[in-house]
Amino acid sequence: MARDRITLTGLRVHANHGVFDFEREQGQLFIIDVTAWLDLSPAALSDDLSQTVHYGELAEEVVAAVASEPVDLIETVAERVALVVLAHKPVDRVEVTVHKPEAPISVPFADVAVTIERTR
Repeated sequence: MARDRITLTGLRVHANHGVFDFEREQGQLFIIDVTAWLDLSPAALSDDLSQTVHYGELAEEVVAAVASEPVDLIETVAERVALVVLAHKPVDRVEVTVHKPEAPISVPFADVAVTIERTR
């Protein structure tokens, strides 16, 4: 398994996920962190973008996945993102954290997040 990584931190997406009607209607901020494990040596040795994952395009794909069809759970959002990342053949492992800093919680808090890890 590869030890090299590409990391995207703090992707910000306004989306309409949640179990409450007002979350679906008004939407809220979600912050996404992604770490993709892959062998970066072919790209490093050849200086060829086609030998790696284009992180700019990956960021756009992740944001589109999060902004798509609303779901109840951020666990589902995380799974959706993991599938997008693993669709890139060089990636053999991914860790996804979905933060929901505006979650409807009745006590003061800094963040709510779920983190999943998936392998090919």
